[in-house]
Amino acid sequence: MVQRRVRVLYLSHAEEDLYALIREAAGEDFEVLFLEADDDAERCRKIAGCAAVICAATPLRAHHLEAAPGLRVVHHQGVGWQDTTDWQAIKARGLPLALTPDGTTNGVAEHTILLMLAAAKRLTFADAELRRGAWHVNALRGVSRELFGKTVGYIGMGRIAQAVAERLKAFGCSGLYVDPDVVLSPEVASPLGLRAGTFDEVLAAADVLTIHVPLTETTRGLIGREALCRLKPGAILVNTARGGIVDETALAEALCEGRVLAAGIDVFEREPPAADNPLLALPNVVLSPHISAGTSDAMAQKMQAIFDNFRRFFATGELANRVHLP
Repeated sequence: MVQRRVRVLYLSHAEEDLYALIREAAGEDFEVLFLEADDDAERCRKIAGCAAVICAATPLRAHHLEAAPGLRVVHHQGVGWQDTTDWQAIKARGLPLALTPDGTTNGVAEHTILLMLAAAKRLTFADAELRRGAWHVNALRGVSRELFGKTVGYIGMGRIAQAVAERLKAFGCSGLYVDPDVVLSPEVASPLGLRAGTFDEVLAAADVLTIHVPLTETTRGLIGREALCRLKPGAILVNTARGGIVDETALAEALCEGRVLAAGIDVFEREPPAADNPLLALPNVVLSPHISAGTSDAMAQKMQAIFDNFRRFFATGELANRVHLP
């Protein structure tokens, strides 16, 4: 057990119900500081006296680290550390960075399928139209699709993509995936109806393309005009990974031209997206504000894992799920 209360900053501004959930996971071992507003000056003031910080939606930058001379550990609330931490500055300080794989998989997998279904049936458009008095009982039949029997293309085949494939078994879907770092054994791939392919093979075969890779210099703009032109005509695209992997302007063009039938997007290159983002105006796009892992169930699991890891670290120096920074 931690012998004295350790001060921790939760880097993002949130609502009180989320703060209460975090306090419950922290227990008596930690003094958790929260933001009263989404204000970076307050963020820098409060991190100054902290030994630990939890970051996610609000990126942890070098100036935050400079304001925290007593900081001993950085914990990411999720797993996508590449674009939400200034990891070069963390590495330069010699600070350990840990991830939280707990709590992410189920929420993101479920949300991915939610977006597939909603995009395939133009659900948000039909809902909005119904609320204003339009009754499109037949108008959407020609552009609506079912998931049953479709081929799903996976860009990335980590634990979330595998969880999506597991859930899509109930829809009779098969899958083709590309991942330079993951090769599924036949014992895992066969029950899920999955096989490996090249990037071009995945694009050409996919009735639904779903993105499950981190945002890196290699993956930034990966799904751009060229890739969208090679995508199977009439495919549906879903992105619950990171904005910036998909070129939003190119996607909007493909949607307007009908080369891509529909899209479900939870993540954006700029968050929140600008008012003139072309995706916002399209009826064949279902949008959500980066909430795929944002459930109370997931947060409770994540926070319990984080504070258990903090207890371990401050008592023994050991840290689970530590990132080996390049």
